[in-house]
Amino acid sequence: MQDGEVLAEWPADDASPEKLATSREKGLNRVLQILEFLHGNQRAIGIGELAKRLNAPRSTTYTLVRELVEAGLLEMEGDGNRVYFGKKLYLYGMAYMRGNDLLRRGRQEVDTLSRETGETSELCMLQSGRYTIIHSSPGARPFRISSATGLQIPLPWTASGRLLLAGLDRGRIEAMIAEDDLVLPDGRKLDIEDFIGDIGRARVAGYCVTSGLVDAYTKCLAAPVFSAPGKVEATMCLVVPIDTNEERTRELIALLRDRAARLSIGG
Repeated sequence: MQDGEVLAEWPADDASPEKLATSREKGLNRVLQILEFLHGNQRAIGIGELAKRLNAPRSTTYTLVRELVEAGLLEMEGDGNRVYFGKKLYLYGMAYMRGNDLLRRGRQEVDTLSRETGETSELCMLQSGRYTIIHSSPGARPFRISSATGLQIPLPWTASGRLLLAGLDRGRIEAMIAEDDLVLPDGRKLDIEDFIGDIGRARVAGYCVTSGLVDAYTKCLAAPVFSAPGKVEATMCLVVPIDTNEERTRELIALLRDRAARLSIGG
């Protein structure tokens, strides 16, 4: 920050209630933008670059970051100018995990499933219009399939995405899927009609299998977890080598559906 730079333009003490409310709302929105960006970025970033990426005033960004650091929600890294999540957010997350029955039991089921099958297992949910890995347990194979907790990717890339959208009508599905979401990492583009058709078939079958979407070496098996009859709250999935034979695949799907049913309330 340059000498003489104004940190923020806050309303005067005698500002109207409407102006104060608007200012607080803008400040809160900026904080949420910062947290959401850091989550998507998955690494520390310089405060100046953060302001640029958010298209936010530099002085306001410095002020908000400083306050979030003082509150323990963010921490400064490296040369003291790069910022990332703080320990307090981790503690909040752990408290949420302890208080959420589905997540607590889901973590246990995922870890058990991974031990029993030797395959990478995940608990996934819909978050901010993206497929999000809530908990992941690596398999016992000598190579590691990329599967990181907190990872968010477009819904059309996954078997879980097709199940998480299974209770929505076409209009809501189309509103949630951006054109870029249909473009796979290797450049292939999915057809929206095929994708919507997959959602319908997954809903009827009660599970979904996709092959070679995120990469050419794996396929994903997913089963729905219900929070109420017909309402998919989460999915349990297994990420396996793409050459896994049909008999093994059927065995894993049956086991996956059984474990997902344990977590479900209704079905």
